Amino acid sequence: MPYTAEISRTNPTCLLFLVDHSSSMDGPFGGQPGKKKSEGVADAINRLLQNLVLKCAKSTGVRDYFHVGVIGYGSDVKPILAGTGPARPLLPISAVANAPLRVEQRTRKVDDGAGGLIERPFRFPVWFEPVANGKTPMNEAVELATRVVNKFLDAHPNCFPPLVVNLTDGQPTDSNPLAAAQTLKGLKSTDGNVLMLNAHLSSTAAPSIAFPHSEDALPDVFAKLLFRMSSLLPTPMAQAAQEEGYPIAGPARGFMFNADLVAVTRFLEIGTRVASGVR
Repeated sequence: MPYTAEISRTNPTCLLFLVDHSSSMDGPFGGQPGKKKSEGVADAINRLLQNLVLKCAKSTGVRDYFHVGVIGYGSDVKPILAGTGPARPLLPISAVANAPLRVEQRTRKVDDGAGGLIERPFRFPVWFEPVANGKTPMNEAVELATRVVNKFLDAHPNCFPPLVVNLTDGQPTDSNPLAAAQTLKGLKSTDGNVLMLNAHLSSTAAPSIAFPHSEDALPDVFAKLLFRMSSLLPTPMAQAAQEEGYPIAGPARGFMFNADLVAVTRFLEIGTRVASGVR
């Protein structure tokens, strides 16, 4: 049965995020005028990395259950996670834990115990910055992801299959990335094929479409392209989506159309839910 391999220090898995850095990412999420898409995505991934660090933290230190990376694509296409570069596009999670760019002091509203809310400070590590500059060379980003994942699989052939998550608000400007996505999804470990998830970021306040089983309800050619680029959800992810309240009908794809910031955050959490099974 695929997608059941144990994630451990001796058999880690790979999480790779592809982040659209095009100029349009400077615009706000639909219905959320105070938050740029570039900033919201950076916050969501930085928060997710922090949660992964916490899940991998044991009394002896942070255990390397994951190797993670972030590829930005806009005016150029390159690894952008702190500590990574062309020669080292992935880092073990312990190296991520020890080397954020900085730790910000932020505040959030919490219950004061008397029916009200108070501001409470918290520490927020930042591993990569929001960027919005250039076009949308998505095909080149997927081709780079394929090379990165292929090299990881050479070193870890029995791993839980790597997960690649693409976050974009625009149409590809280099060439059609479908063939590159099919090549990426064709890579496999002994436990199953690489998984690719895609989230289209909202520019309007229209309802999102989450984890569809068909492209029929999708409104345009670009949405249908991202649907076709997306993997079928394996059973553990489909169950995680259902637990989050998403109705899953038939063989659902790892795709979300017109996602707002809240939906992006939930999408990332569902996609990386495998983290709960580490040993």
